[in-house]
Formats: sequence, structure tokens, C-alpha cells
Amino acid sequence: MILRCTKKALDLLGSQATTLAETPPSDDDWYLNLVWVERRKCVLLIHAGTLFSVFAFDVRKADLHPIGPRIVGLIDKELRSENLPLDCLGHLNSDEVQICRTASRSILAFMNEIVVHSRYFIANSGGLAHCDTRVLNRWLRRTLHNRGGYFTPMDLVEERLTDRRRS
Repeated sequence: MILRCTKKALDLLGSQATTLAETPPSDDDWYLNLVWVERRKCVLLIHAGTLFSVFAFDVRKADLHPIGPRIVGLIDKELRSENLPLDCLGHLNSDEVQICRTASRSILAFMNEIVVHSRYFIANSGGLAHCDTRVLNRWLRRTLHNRGGYFTPMDLVEERLTDRRRS
């Protein structure tokens, strides 16, 4: 699994990010960003090919050492919540996580857009103390994005599964 991290995320990972893998970008890459909401550390994960996102609250640096089990666990939990096959967004193995730098400005722009949507949703819920991450993540994956046409991340996941069944 390729995990492409923003500068903030790389700084948080510290020693884990000293040796960065040099791999070409792929639609199966995951992107990780560190986000502060109400002075609490949160992480946003996004799948490059589908924009399937995972937003997690109250993440501590210690939770990410080693990074593989926590990140794969978050993704696994959200795939299960959507009743999706665990391999539908690429091979997920917590022992094989390779950390890389970001490779796509458009994915970073979508991440920024998702952060804005998340902040709005959290504020509308009454703050982090009253926000249900399950509901937030489900809502984010059903929010329209414009990538040469309007779609939701769940539409792209379904399209990907349909293509896989045909193969």
C-alpha cells in the first residue's frame, strides 16, 4: 500500500518518514493529511482513484507508530461500514505500507475541499463533541465532486467494482 503524505503528515510521522519510497503515482494510492479541528488533531485519508475518504478525530502521534496498523484499520473499518470488499480500493496490508510524498495537486485540492465540507458538518453538528464520525464519513462519501463531471466517491467505487466483475 502506498501512502502519500502531506508535509504536515510527514512532520508528524517524524522518523517513520525518513526513508521515503519513490514510486510512480497510481489510482490505488492513499493520501494522508493532518487536520486541526477545534485544537484537536485529526487525519484525513483519501483514495486517489475514487476520492473515498476517511476522516478520524483525536489522533495522537503515538497512534501512528507504527503507521500501518492504524491507517489500514481506519480504512478497513470504513470499507466494512459501506459493505464493500476489503480489496476494492487496492491491496491493504499493514505490514507493507510505503510512505511517499504527495504526487497530485488535484488530489490535494480535493482534500482541501473535503476538509472544508468536514468543518462545516462538524460545526453544524454542534462541534466535535457532538459529531458522529460514522455519519460524517458516510456523508463525505456521498458529496458531489467535479472531476471532469459530477460524481460521488461511492459512484466511483461502484464503477470500479462493476469493472472488476466484468474482468
